[in-house]
Amino acid sequence: MKRSFLLLCTVLLVLGCALPCAAYRLACMALVVQGAAPSAAEATSAASEESSAQEAPSPADTTDTVCFTDQSTGQTVTLPLREYLIGAVAAEMPVSWPDEALKAQAVAAHSYALYRRDRSTEENGAWFTADPARRQGCLTDAVLHSYWGTAYAANYARLSALVDAVQTQVLYYEDAPAGTSYFAMSNGRTEASEEVWGTALPYLVPVDSSTDTAAENYEYTLNLSAAQLQQLLAERLGIAADLSQQAQWFGTPVLTPSGYVENLPVCGQTVQGTTLRKALGLRSACFTVVCQSGTFSFTTRGYGHGVGMSQWGAKALAEQGADYRAILAHYYPGTELRG
Repeated sequence: MKRSFLLLCTVLLVLGCALPCAAYRLACMALVVQGAAPSAAEATSAASEESSAQEAPSPADTTDTVCFTDQSTGQTVTLPLREYLIGAVAAEMPVSWPDEALKAQAVAAHSYALYRRDRSTEENGAWFTADPARRQGCLTDAVLHSYWGTAYAANYARLSALVDAVQTQVLYYEDAPAGTSYFAMSNGRTEASEEVWGTALPYLVPVDSSTDTAAENYEYTLNLSAAQLQQLLAERLGIAADLSQQAQWFGTPVLTPSGYVENLPVCGQTVQGTTLRKALGLRSACFTVVCQSGTFSFTTRGYGHGVGMSQWGAKALAEQGADYRAILAHYYPGTELRG
């Protein structure tokens, strides 16, 4: 009798523990069926306490290769994402620059590659064009060996560690990777995207980059003879320049709010500043021109198109103590770092 009584107590105790658990699981199942699952905020909070490997990957996180056209050969090159990012950072910044600037460059290169991927119309599937042989856009491992020589192992170890720290991170604007363009240095302020490419993007707007004025070769002068300039204007812009009227070849330029040349009169025609920059091979669309004794002197300030992140500006911010998140937020306002 005593044994039966103890057995009965044990059964009741087990049921007492199990029934509430079963009831809780049934209730949760019912809530899911009825659409009353935990809120997104609650789910995010719970996930943040667990390993990030258990979180659902974003579309960017699932990309493990990058495809581009090699400009020198015309061939399509597909690289693992990690290898591409190491090569892109090496092509864009000296490996000796601060860690945070290099990490900002890695995130910008990653984000921009995905932006181009989403807009690619190339039949060969390439997202964009790079020229590893000329050290432009991305350096392949073979080029890195040649470029770094005996410092290859140390430089590769340094860059790969920095890339590994940010490889999953991408800048988004709303629900898509942002077009995070970058360039060497500004005239002291970055340029709005519509002034260069005709399309306004809300995160590619003018921001302060005044530290660029202290960058190496911030100001540079290109001298062209009247005959050289006449030939370039004719071949690249279809403009006939009269050598007897050299003093009248260029008129007063119209400047953008950031101080770059929007347009200017050239031999009686209105030419965009970015067009003249490309035709003459100028370092920047922020320039002045002086004609003296048959020589035209074009003095530029900054280097590159001026839109997005200034690489010299990123270096300066890193040296002042800013981390890569702050650098990216400064040059791409309104974007969100995910990953």
